[in-house]
Amino acid sequence: MSQNLKKTLLMCAQAALDKKACDLVILRVSEVFSLADYFVICSGSSERQVQAVARSIEEKLGKNRILPLGIEGFAEAKWILMDYNEIIAHVFYEPIRKFYDLESLWIDAPRVELSQLKGKNT
Repeated sequence: MSQNLKKTLLMCAQAALDKKACDLVILRVSEVFSLADYFVICSGSSERQVQAVARSIEEKLGKNRILPLGIEGFAEAKWILMDYNEIIAHVFYEPIRKFYDLESLWIDAPRVELSQLKGKNT
């Protein structure tokens, strides 16, 4: 993984956690999905929190000139999908996350721990 991609993943995760996102998971989907390398999946306990998490990700990455190719679902705030090309962030309202269960759908994708992104030898 390139240093730029590692930095972007870490910024995305940290931006979500800054708004108290729940159950953050990073999956390396590059071997099982052709449209992205990583999924960042998290959830919020209310629609307002879901929007706050998505806004935080967009603002933090935007300050570093990393702009999304697209954002879907912001107004409804049930499942916000943010496409950053190599990274797709999924910000769910908790009951919707349980229903779609992306972690089980992509069970073959290895998880990436935040400690791996912070380490120097990844």
